[in-house]
Amino acid sequence: MLLNWRNHPDVRRFMYSQHEISLVEHTRWFAGASVDPTRHLLIYQVADQPLGFVSFRQLRGALVAEWGFYLAPDAPRGTGSALGREALDYGFTQLGLHKVCAEALGYNERSRHFHAKLGFVQEGILRDHYFDGSRYHAVHCFGLLANEWSRSASES
Repeated sequence: MLLNWRNHPDVRRFMYSQHEISLVEHTRWFAGASVDPTRHLLIYQVADQPLGFVSFRQLRGALVAEWGFYLAPDAPRGTGSALGREALDYGFTQLGLHKVCAEALGYNERSRHFHAKLGFVQEGILRDHYFDGSRYHAVHCFGLLANEWSRSASES
């Protein structure tokens, strides 16, 4: 299921690895990631229906993590916002994270807007940082602190 979602063209085009991932490659990644104590892999579901995937990867042993996510290609409108709120609440309350970091490719305006809507602050732009095989693209870096999330969560 995750492999099918990840390989969908609407998901793949916004990832650093844009090639179609093989079952062998996916299995190898999952075997390592699922036993790595710095990684937290989550399936977002509503009424027992899986609708998205979220991962947190803690950095350098700290309570700072990068997150990544994608939705099932047929997820209903609004699923992304719900997934984002639930995942961040999990990260800050259950994992006790101090900060969640995110990156979005410059051409992914939806992701940049999504992060801003969730309260992330843009912390920088890495110019011509990602090469897709034919062009260089900027990478936008975002961060959200636990005390900012508490404030924004209570305002919603």
